[in-house]
Amino acid sequence: MKTNANQLTQAEEEAIRHLRDSIARGKHWYPALLEAINIWQIPEEKIGKRKYKYIIGGEAFDWLLLAERLCNTVSDLIPEEEKHNLLFNGEPPFKLKTEEFKQLIGEQKYQQHLNFFYGVTIEEILLQVVEDEVRKEQSLDYIGEQSISNETYRRIYDITQPELLKLFKKERAHRFSNDLDMTTLKEFTYWSFKYRVKNHNKARIASDTKKALTWLKNKTGKSADGL
Repeated sequence: MKTNANQLTQAEEEAIRHLRDSIARGKHWYPALLEAINIWQIPEEKIGKRKYKYIIGGEAFDWLLLAERLCNTVSDLIPEEEKHNLLFNGEPPFKLKTEEFKQLIGEQKYQQHLNFFYGVTIEEILLQVVEDEVRKEQSLDYIGEQSISNETYRRIYDITQPELLKLFKKERAHRFSNDLDMTTLKEFTYWSFKYRVKNHNKARIASDTKKALTWLKNKTGKSADGL
């Protein structure tokens, strides 16, 4: 179900009210935000000209996008620097244990978060890591950006990006240009992840995933669930 800001259901109104009231009563905004995320139900909405799609591919939850949406309703109650660090750097004001995070946002949304983490976040990192490898190997030779992109996709998916995008469009019956907007790009990335899982053997999938997770841990210290 898609809605807009003035057509919120009872659950979404309750989520916003819970967030504001909890902070006003002295609760820290971060756990209050996660509780509000647990209450929230609609998978996407449109506010003005901006589309917020929280569930990608019907099963991957972009919780930071919903966090942004909810934070915007209580901007006057959240320290700007803390909010910026969470929404733009993925760095919360304090670290929660996995079980605490799961309890606050709910079991279902946590599992959907894992789908997004591996299917979008880790997939994006894998693309960047492999692209960096290609660039280093070609450092002494001239190679165009399209050639770099094609080689990156071949190494990960065994076909080029245009070929993969064509399959995605055909399956989803999408009609759009190659200049993907942010929402469609996330959908394409998640679809590409599922394509890779479907078409590659387990050892290769595990190796590629480990490569991206190692990069993430070295750069950010985050664990295998992105927290």
